[in-house]
Amino acid sequence: MNLRCSTVLAVLFLSSVFGACSARAGEVEIVSAKASGSAGTWTFAVTLRHDDTGWDHYADLWQIFTPDGELLGERVLLHPHVDEQPFTRSQSGIAIPEGVSQVIIRARDTVHGISPQEYKLNLDR
Repeated sequence: MNLRCSTVLAVLFLSSVFGACSARAGEVEIVSAKASGSAGTWTFAVTLRHDDTGWDHYADLWQIFTPDGELLGERVLLHPHVDEQPFTRSQSGIAIPEGVSQVIIRARDTVHGISPQEYKLNLDR
């Protein structure tokens, strides 16, 4: 085997190994969510699961939407949670319009973007 062929094979092998490592974590999953409200604003506690691998691939956001798709609030996650899975983060001060009795929660990771999962949460009003 000549040097050029060996180099190409080595590059392909390393690409598949490193590609498999970064893809290993998959998409973020919303495990559960809770909401409590008072005086027109709500606090959401959202539990996510994601096989964070470090700064290159981690769950970095969850968002609250009306059923019509209006963004009501979000929590930006500023660092990986490699050794803390699943993990819960809260956000308070989210205004929910009158008449909205259900919200949709979506989450994102740094590699796959927004997960196709939509978590529906009924609000106790």
